[in-house]
Amino acid sequence: MDAGTVTLALALGLAAGMASGLLGVGGGVLFVPALGTVLGLGLVEAEATSLLAIVPTAVVGAVRQQRYGNVRVREGMLLGALSPLGVLAGVELAHALPELALTLLFDAVLLVAAYRLARRALRRSPG
Repeated sequence: MDAGTVTLALALGLAAGMASGLLGVGGGVLFVPALGTVLGLGLVEAEATSLLAIVPTAVVGAVRQQRYGNVRVREGMLLGALSPLGVLAGVELAHALPELALTLLFDAVLLVAAYRLARRALRRSPG
């Protein structure tokens, strides 16, 4: 990896981390498209890289949100304990499906998330 690519990756990480903290969206929603579009990674590579990048982001976010009383530790620990089973199944499925199918599934998840966020925002907006 050359210095320009490293600098670009650092800038993407900073921007995605800030947006994740500000908007409360999962980092993968931002990291995966950025890694694919800007750094040219394939979808499986982008997803795997995003998963690694999310670890420190999630730790910092959880610690900060715990200070505000927004973390439900019991539920979080339960999710954390069960998540590796889902990860194992997801990795196997990601390797079994063609990249186009993965891309379409990821796009569908993004569209559903965008729709739900927009719907919630419109319900709360005054007037």
